[in-house]
Order: sequence, then C-alpha cells, then structure tokens
Amino acid sequence: MKISLITGASGGIGRAFAERLAAEKHNLVLIARSEQKLKTLCQQLSSQYNILADYIVADLSKPGSDQIIADEVDKRNFEVNWLINNAGGGSGGDLLEYSLEDYQNMMLLNMNAMVALTYRFLPQMRTSKSGTIINVGSMASFSPIPYMNVYAATKGFVKYFTQALWEENRLYGIRTMLLCPGATETGFFVAAKIGEDRKGSFSTKKLETPEQVVASAINGLRQNKIITISGLHNKIARFATALLPARLGLKLFGNMMRKNLKLNSH
Repeated sequence: MKISLITGASGGIGRAFAERLAAEKHNLVLIARSEQKLKTLCQQLSSQYNILADYIVADLSKPGSDQIIADEVDKRNFEVNWLINNAGGGSGGDLLEYSLEDYQNMMLLNMNAMVALTYRFLPQMRTSKSGTIINVGSMASFSPIPYMNVYAATKGFVKYFTQALWEENRLYGIRTMLLCPGATETGFFVAAKIGEDRKGSFSTKKLETPEQVVASAINGLRQNKIITISGLHNKIARFATALLPARLGLKLFGNMMRKNLKLNSH
C-alpha cells in the first residue's frame, strides 16, 4: 500500500500536512515522539476521511531511528510515495548558552534524520518512477543568523541538500521541493526560547497558520517549484535581504535577535 510518511506529525505544520493529505485521500504513516497524540490524531483522521492512518513512535534526534522507521514500514508492507521531512528544532541565544549535546541533537534531528529517511525511501520511489519529497526548511535557510547560528546553518544544509536532490531525481519522475515557512503559529518559538518565556517582537508579529503554510506547499508542488516560500511578506523579506551586503546583513540580524531575545549589547 502506498502511503505518505510525515515526520513531526503530532502538531504544527506536520499535523496540518496530515490533515490536508488525509482530506485528499492519502493513506498516512505519522512519526513523532508522543504516542498518545499520534494515536488520537490517527483515529480522528481515519474516522473522518475513511483512510488508513498509522503511526510509528520515534525520536529522530536518536541515531538509528531511521532504521527503526524503515523496518516498521517494511514490516507493515507500506510503500512510501510521499515523504515529508518536517521534524525539526531550534534554539535562540548565544552559542554558549546551550550545551554541546543540545546542538548535536539539533543537527541530528534537522539534518541527519532528513538525509537518512530520504536515503531509505528514495530507492522505492526510483523503482516506481514516482514520488514526492518535501523537506521543510525555514526563512533561516537563506541567511546566517547570529544567536540562531546552529539552527540557521542546519536549515541552510536542508536548502542545499534539497536543491541538489531535485536535479538528481527529476529524471526519475520524483518531485522534490524545499518549503520555507517564516514565523508560524506552532510551538517553535517557545521551544527555542524566543516565545512566551522570553518574549520579544517575534511573538507580536502576525504569524501564518500551519494550514496556510501547507496550502503554500501544495500550490508550490502544483507549480513544480524547487523552493516554496510561504507568505508574501516572507517573499518580500527574502528579496530585500538578498540585496544586503553580508556584513550589514549580519549586523541587522544581530541587532534584531538581541532585541527579540532581550540580550544586552556588548
């Protein structure tokens, strides 16, 4: 049975992808750490849309999680036709504010898991000459960002990896796309300490909903885009920042992040 596999599916953009694809009659396998959230969501989607909605509990920041997922997919006789690498995490603050382990886990989640799952399920897609891969990047994919340095670097990796993957696989009939949301109504800012517990202007900006981001992704796929930036204001911001000299851009981002994180200037 062909299925769409979505990581980070228990909330936010991943959950919105699950709901949108279920409405379009995709059978689903959802990946996240919270079994109860996954179980409840799968029951809701299968009942509402009369599709198969299954789940696998996995922590993608742990080495070997991709093998666990691949083994379960194989055991259940599923064929991954859509792969949405959505799971990710970030942090806001000075480099030394977090432990080295925190950064290593972030890199494992944002980069290693994406590459590993793509590697696991790409052969099947090539054999069937069809498939869709959506890797969720960020507006941070386009710029080095002081005080979100490791996060922005991992999302830059996602960008370059996805662009190269598009060219490698288009001759196999596989669609590959980078999705770049900006500030979105998810738990990201709280988890990254740029939210309620460390309130700055990020919290007061007009945020996109996860459903709007997913709608942008589906429209981008229909237009065969390599990169889809969600939201007009994000597209304008991307154009504007691309014109900035590198040193000026770093200073502007640095000042913005110090304000958002309520850091003292030195």
